Amino acid sequence: MDLTAVLVGVAILIGLVGIVVPILPGTPVIATAILVWAILSGDGAAWAVTVVALVLLAIGWSATYVLTGRRVQAAGVPTRSIVLAGLAGIVGFFVIPVVGLFLFFVGGLLLAEYVRLRDLDRARATTWVAVKATALGLVIELALALLAATTWLVAVIMGVGG
Repeated sequence: MDLTAVLVGVAILIGLVGIVVPILPGTPVIATAILVWAILSGDGAAWAVTVVALVLLAIGWSATYVLTGRRVQAAGVPTRSIVLAGLAGIVGFFVIPVVGLFLFFVGGLLLAEYVRLRDLDRARATTWVAVKATALGLVIELALALLAATTWLVAVIMGVGG
């Protein structure tokens, strides 16, 4: 394993963490790292591995937004509530690093939905749907990113791109 593979592996790990703890855009970081590996290796097999990995990453990233969006929309949660929750999450990230992002997102969504619906039980229900949809999207994105990372790792271990 050469230095390029080690650095790409570190970038992939950072990307995987970025999916779970959205400090960095995890999937694009992983995609960029694997793409750089293919460019630097100049190997045809490395490009084949890269195409497979990029397809997996694209499916995971797209599924996250499509599934989350559809479920949240079906629950009747307006975009405005999601945007306000996202802004609250950003503030929360700086107030309580990392954990604050999740806490403030959920709290912001609950507050936005309560203001909109004027009913705490209904606000809790729509917030719970949004949280479950977001968690499902995260799990799908992470699973496909792990599959892409594993594809790359197996290729490197087998000597592709080296």
